[in-house]
Amino acid sequence: MATRDPLVVFTPSGKRGNFPVGTPLLQAARSLGVDIDSVCGGRGLCGRCQVLVAEGEFAKHGVSSSAASLSPFSEPEKRYSRRVPMAKGRRLSCSARVEADVVIDVPATSQVHRQVVRKEADAHVIELDPVVRLHYVQVKQPDMHDPSGDLRRLFEALESEWSLKDLTCDLSVLQTLQPTLRSGSWQVTVAVHGAKQIIAVWPGLHELVYGLAVDIGSTTIAAHLCDLSTGEVVASAGVMNPQIRFGEDLMSRVSYSMMNPGGAALMTAAVREALCGLAVDVARQAGITHEDILEATLVGNPIMHHLLLGIDPVELGGAPFALATDHSLTLRANVIDFHLNRNARIYVLPCIAGHVGADAAGMVLAERPDLADEMTLLVDVGTNAEIVLGNSRRLVACSSPTGPAFEGAQISCGQRAAPGAIERVRIDRETLEPRFKVIGSDLWSDDPGFNEATAATGITGVCGSGIIEVIAEMYLAGIINQDGVLDGRLAVRSPRIVENGRTFAYLLHRGAVEMKITQTDVRAIQLAKAALYAGVALLMERLGIDHVDRIRLAGAFGSHIDVKYATILGMVPDCDLEQVRSAGNAAGTGARIALLDAASRGVIESLVRRIEKVETAIEPRFQHHFVEAMAIPHKTAAYANLRKVVDLPPPKESTSQSETRGRRPRRPDPLKTE
Repeated sequence: MATRDPLVVFTPSGKRGNFPVGTPLLQAARSLGVDIDSVCGGRGLCGRCQVLVAEGEFAKHGVSSSAASLSPFSEPEKRYSRRVPMAKGRRLSCSARVEADVVIDVPATSQVHRQVVRKEADAHVIELDPVVRLHYVQVKQPDMHDPSGDLRRLFEALESEWSLKDLTCDLSVLQTLQPTLRSGSWQVTVAVHGAKQIIAVWPGLHELVYGLAVDIGSTTIAAHLCDLSTGEVVASAGVMNPQIRFGEDLMSRVSYSMMNPGGAALMTAAVREALCGLAVDVARQAGITHEDILEATLVGNPIMHHLLLGIDPVELGGAPFALATDHSLTLRANVIDFHLNRNARIYVLPCIAGHVGADAAGMVLAERPDLADEMTLLVDVGTNAEIVLGNSRRLVACSSPTGPAFEGAQISCGQRAAPGAIERVRIDRETLEPRFKVIGSDLWSDDPGFNEATAATGITGVCGSGIIEVIAEMYLAGIINQDGVLDGRLAVRSPRIVENGRTFAYLLHRGAVEMKITQTDVRAIQLAKAALYAGVALLMERLGIDHVDRIRLAGAFGSHIDVKYATILGMVPDCDLEQVRSAGNAAGTGARIALLDAASRGVIESLVRRIEKVETAIEPRFQHHFVEAMAIPHKTAAYANLRKVVDLPPPKESTSQSETRGRRPRRPDPLKTE
């Protein structure tokens, strides 16, 4: 009686099949569509195809499995394990052959489409399937009887061993192909972009391939270097955007371009130089050169997007705020003077609309509000807030001109987040005395050892998160009322309330740098938060909803603010505080997703076409929402969820003493009768 071929079951997918004795596990896996990683093409060199025999009885699979179900250790496995010791029970699936029924566990590290969690940057699960892949091949040597060229024989090897067809090759690769093949004894590793384009060739086995994800913000530029074979973030770096010298906010930079011939080109050169510097920096951290980086993904707001590409952003300075393009772009890195590998490609995520850019698209890709029924609000808080609202049925977006106050600009004692900046504030409700934390120390200002801990940095100013907290605490303590007016009458109760010209101020810190929160500072934050809330309110009206189910605050500033205090100020609509969280640098996370998962590019390109844009500049209701949102937390919204966890003070009337300090009383009009 004929016996059946051994049954092989791959977990966790549960795929199974019968294969003849002697079949390599890697071959069996691929025939079943199980994606086991390999660079060397089954030669036992790279070690990425490791699997583990699941020993014991597996009733659900009908298999009794043991290590004896596979062939003994092969010579390639022995050579590899001498070079890189393998964990107990591990086998190279390219060398281990089927002998009997067996259940094979494919570890996550050996899966092509595995999920990786970013730890060095913001934690996020990403499906690993990069657009650039490495393939090791043995190329047939030329002889007098075969007149075909070296490139043709390389194509044939890639098709035979990796099923890659209809490939093309960069000219610069072709220029060095012959010496590379010969120095590698006709064994080479090939980098293929998108399964179509050969962009690099190395002699012998080459296992390292890197990509760079970059978020170009108007204030800071952040870059993450990723190992494309593992998804690991191996280095990160950030730098201030050098365009700041041309203008603090986005419209200032547009104005600079309008008013100065050649201004746009200067800003383009500045940001490109910064990108090259970041590439060198992260490469140095990882112990490689920038030439080892073969792929990059970029996100940024529309003005940053245009300036990077060498497009004058003047059209974004006025209605109808037309983009030069809202499509994604795949370019050679050298086209924008980005000094990576000479054949590296860059992928620029698509923009959504004027002033809602590729950074917002990255935020959507990271948070995926389209996958949930809950109404989700995404806010990238910066000098120009980008807002997306919706769920699986519908998505809308807008931008809102919040200005730089949230980041410390336009605030009398404000500064950017840096060691020495006050970032957390609490105010005693009775004495009105403050205590605070500064960046660089875990101690509160009233803790023993605080002065010693901050001696090196000093106390230099208040950053954005500190400004939000101190003004919210001033409201909770009754120092300002719901209209944001400082109550000068409290000066008799506390020396912290001091005269400041024609108004009053709150003295936060006495020291080498005296820090006061002035009436003007409060107004600047009110204007910024009202603009943000008004944009959200317009989107809620467009969707016909009166509440949101969850809120995610993104961006460098949004990542560090306490969501409770942001809600107390009324920056965002009322929501269960358990559902209000920081999304970290969601735009940068989106750039990493696009770098590590090729399929995500098609996803975001499709998604941005679904998002409806609301233009706040021409919406007549924007001003109405803006005026109501000037109050703290809001003039008419009840904030019932917030009141469950925070005791908001009762309405407090303004007084002439607190509002008109130093002004003469107005004379009565003699012609006016009661």
